Amino acid sequence: MTKASAPITQDVATIPRKLPEGGKTNLVGLTRDGLTDALRAIGTPEKQLRMRVNQVWQWIYQWGVRDFDTMTNLSKSYRAELAEAFVIEVPEVVKRELSTDGTRKYLVRIAGGHEVETVYIPEEDRGTLCISSQVGCTLTCSFCHTGTQKLVRNLTAGEIVGQIMLARDDLEEWPEPGQGSDANGPRLLSNVVLMGMGEPLYNFDAVRDAMKITMDGEGISLSRRRITLSTSGVVPEIARCAEEIGCLMAVSFHATTDEVRNTLVPINRKWNIDALLAALKAYPKLSNSERITFEYVMLDGVNDSDEDARRLVKLISGIPAKINLIPFNEWPGAPYQRSSWQRIEAFADIVYKAGYASPIRTPRGEDIMAACGQLKSDTERERKSRAQIASEAGL
Repeated sequence: MTKASAPITQDVATIPRKLPEGGKTNLVGLTRDGLTDALRAIGTPEKQLRMRVNQVWQWIYQWGVRDFDTMTNLSKSYRAELAEAFVIEVPEVVKRELSTDGTRKYLVRIAGGHEVETVYIPEEDRGTLCISSQVGCTLTCSFCHTGTQKLVRNLTAGEIVGQIMLARDDLEEWPEPGQGSDANGPRLLSNVVLMGMGEPLYNFDAVRDAMKITMDGEGISLSRRRITLSTSGVVPEIARCAEEIGCLMAVSFHATTDEVRNTLVPINRKWNIDALLAALKAYPKLSNSERITFEYVMLDGVNDSDEDARRLVKLISGIPAKINLIPFNEWPGAPYQRSSWQRIEAFADIVYKAGYASPIRTPRGEDIMAACGQLKSDTERERKSRAQIASEAGL
């Protein structure tokens, strides 16, 4: 995408930063420039601005403080000024579920009473948080539960980074004031994936700002290589993601022909497989050390044949990549079934022998509907029948 091109966004409402009560501004989600402007607006002297921004930033994002009175390196009078004009608020956790495998799912309420879901997945060597970027989704991928929930609106940057903050609250992982981000050893929340509800590249500006806050070395301080953004294929925004965010890229691929992908991932009708692969081959950060991850959900009798596997490796030839094979996670009314384990392993073997890593993702959190493709607001869950979903998928 050229700099002169208009960004690809969706015509959906976002909630203004001003809170409905009291007229106070929420500082969560403001970039450093935005925070600078906010502190300048309340009369912070120019010669103090940079210092004050750094101080407030650390209190919010490095130490997780929500009360201005706790910011003890600021004068009492200045703390009072901050409290008069601002709040520090993250989305509300209205429900927390714990899977037998340790996965945690949070039902999160945001401004306007809308809900999204956020999932924390603990593993031996990492802890991954799967966050949402929209309420609902407009892409209607036929295998995805979220796709059966209509898009309501984009999340703000504060609501996106706020999911990381509320998870750190629950994990009790904020360091004590004055300590560094890694003072207590390896992090419980070490990785972030934008693979929850919504298409991140349809909410680009808010996602970019939230991830810049997340990567800031004086705050949450996660490396860009510990953040993965998953897109269904918004081709014009792919290069921009590398240039303005710089995180790792994953693609919801799921099919090896346009005919099948048009049904599974309807955005393919706008940007087909050839267009998507051309954009990935030109991805500015593409290298053997920063491979594209191709996500491929295994659907019985739909996309799981040996021919599909051979076609897949031919399609991605020349792209440093790995293929994550995802056993389909069923949900109420789902029009598909999971491929057999034998079929998944045979598919993986063909991909592996062609020279590509082909890990089979272990389903996590299925007992609490927290697995890949199962996320959906509780208030919207199970509103559609199997027949309705199948009809909309053209099956």
